[in-house]
Amino acid sequence: MEKRKIAYSAIQPSGTFTIGNYFGALKNWVKLQDDFDCLFCIANLHAITVPQVAAELRKRTYESYALLLATGINPEESLVYVQSEVPAHSELCWLLNCTTYMGELSRMTQYKDKSQRQGKNIRVGLFDYPVLMAADILLYQANIVPVGEDQKQHVELCRDIAERFNNTYGNTFTLPEPYFGLAGKKINSLQTPTKKMSKSDDNVNSYVSLLDNKDTIIRKFKRAVTDSDNRIIYDRENKPGISNLIEIYSCVTDKDNDQIEKEFEGVGYGDFKLAVGESVANHLEDLQIRYKEFLADKSYLDKMMKQGAETAQSVAYRTLSKARRRLGIIEIKK
Repeated sequence: MEKRKIAYSAIQPSGTFTIGNYFGALKNWVKLQDDFDCLFCIANLHAITVPQVAAELRKRTYESYALLLATGINPEESLVYVQSEVPAHSELCWLLNCTTYMGELSRMTQYKDKSQRQGKNIRVGLFDYPVLMAADILLYQANIVPVGEDQKQHVELCRDIAERFNNTYGNTFTLPEPYFGLAGKKINSLQTPTKKMSKSDDNVNSYVSLLDNKDTIIRKFKRAVTDSDNRIIYDRENKPGISNLIEIYSCVTDKDNDQIEKEFEGVGYGDFKLAVGESVANHLEDLQIRYKEFLADKSYLDKMMKQGAETAQSVAYRTLSKARRRLGIIEIKK
């Protein structure tokens, strides 16, 4: 029987997940479990590249873990763990730092964008986090990394770092491939429909949280930016607002754009927004119920986190140990 490939995915606990995270990634992570050996990580070390309130970060780490389980990710079938509970991530990051070039990191698009927000006092972690991301992936000899276009550059850098290490010190890491096989829909902001939906947006009406109640969801969709044309047709360039709503409705109903256009032919924007809002709210209802059940059982979450971390550390240390030997770092048996 052919050995299944390894898929690695991570998400930061930097706020409540949005429907953009869900339809663009999380919903498809669940499907990955059918065909791959999956690792899913709560990347709390990545979250601290920007200032965090300690109590809030701890709280969101539990919430994020519970949400992953609520989406359908099975911790008995896949490896689900919290990044900080596996020390190998931090150590391999340092080892890879010593084979990574400053120029590579300075060219990263997300660093350029995010560093502008930090002003003059740019943190080293923000500059260096792609190396930690490479360590995340390489520790588990991942074959594929499900990504959107905005993360493709990070996987390419990860491959470059791994290939350089392998060529210099000997074959150590699997070269991962970006995976678009289950590429989810790109869901944009409800208020700025040419921009990706983000949980860090200052305008709360621009995104829909997975935990928003039905009234809030419908209100946000009613306020969604559209245009004055009043025709429900898919045209990303000329009608980004309506096209974004069509994308969202498609994610919920599995209908294609043509079917949706026919369904709402002659219908006004107000009724269409209401229909999209109600469909999203109804779709999230079961997920929200499961989330509350998981979050209420902290002992179960602790048990699964501990179990996931122990297994992840065991797997990760095999790779870390090999990398240390290649570099000449001694390991004294205890």
